[in-house]
Amino acid sequence: MGATAGAVWGRVEQQDFRSRVRGTLLGAAVGDALGAPVDGLGLEEIREQYGAEGLVDLGFGYGRRGAVTHLTQLTLFSVDGLIRAQVRRDTGAWHPPTDLHRAYLRWAATQRDWGPDERRKDDGWLAREEWLYARRDPARSLLLGFGDETMGTLDSPKNPAELGPEATARSAPFGLLVGWEPQLVVQLAVECAAQTHGHPIAYLSAGAYAVIVHGLARGESLDAAVQHALALLAARPGHQPVSDALQHALGAVRQGMPTPARVEELAADGSADGLLAAAVYCALVGEDVRHGLCLAVNHDGPSAAAGALTGGLLGALHGETALPPAWLTELEGRPTMLELSDDFAMEMTQGPALHGPAGSAPGWLARYPRG
Repeated sequence: MGATAGAVWGRVEQQDFRSRVRGTLLGAAVGDALGAPVDGLGLEEIREQYGAEGLVDLGFGYGRRGAVTHLTQLTLFSVDGLIRAQVRRDTGAWHPPTDLHRAYLRWAATQRDWGPDERRKDDGWLAREEWLYARRDPARSLLLGFGDETMGTLDSPKNPAELGPEATARSAPFGLLVGWEPQLVVQLAVECAAQTHGHPIAYLSAGAYAVIVHGLARGESLDAAVQHALALLAARPGHQPVSDALQHALGAVRQGMPTPARVEELAADGSADGLLAAAVYCALVGEDVRHGLCLAVNHDGPSAAAGALTGGLLGALHGETALPPAWLTELEGRPTMLELSDDFAMEMTQGPALHGPAGSAPGWLARYPRG
């Protein structure tokens, strides 16, 4: 997570990067919000409720259109944790998984408390956003994983039998560390996933998803990014189910017109590897972002996770301007996401101007305390 040399970041490069950061976070959130109202419904139930084409626009969930779930909440805290890790590096303390764990514990507090606690001086600005204190059906694995101060590690993971997609769905921000080597992106995503999802299928899916986003954020095609992910996975024990799922997704692209049945087949039992495969497939075959997202949520599987994963890929690939503007206007928390995205982009491109041995901007350290 070292600051990339200033010469690399010309104005055009900074603007492209910021667009991809915004695209990734907003895309994942829009996909999450699109899928949330039909999460857990069968395809026939979706069609009964929304018509023969299924869900093709934002529906009502949690009392409004455009509401996000815990998947988006945690993704935002991933970004917060990455910025805080970079800021803390000035102190000589450098262990990003610990900084991410602290960020996730701040999310866990939002699920217990009525609202922000001003007494917690080290919370920073994100944990004071009141809209994040809504409980949006967080998975049991998350509440258990972040239920105490003990951090799960690869040697001693939390929930070692957990196969769900939740850790994968919060891992897109790791892929936005474009100054990192791909294998380090995989490692960080894997270590952070093990804090709640200790099965190799779950944490390797998180690593694969992060490094696919990483390739996209660096300007690769989706197919090339998947191929690089497969090469990196091959060196890791237990990778075969995840590698097979990704290969299955690539093969499905050549099998004719996309259908809900094909997405459902890829998603299989809703485990992390299946949802990753479904997301890659939908992002590859979607005619545009809207079509890809609708394909991702209209099936019998976990629609919110599939939508979030697909949206993160499409947003990283195309940038924010490719996202459906009508959906963005109704997206819950969009001002927060834009602010956080721009802070992340600024930290990654101009971090040394914000904090360092020569002095630090007080406003920045108030937003992202070193404590």
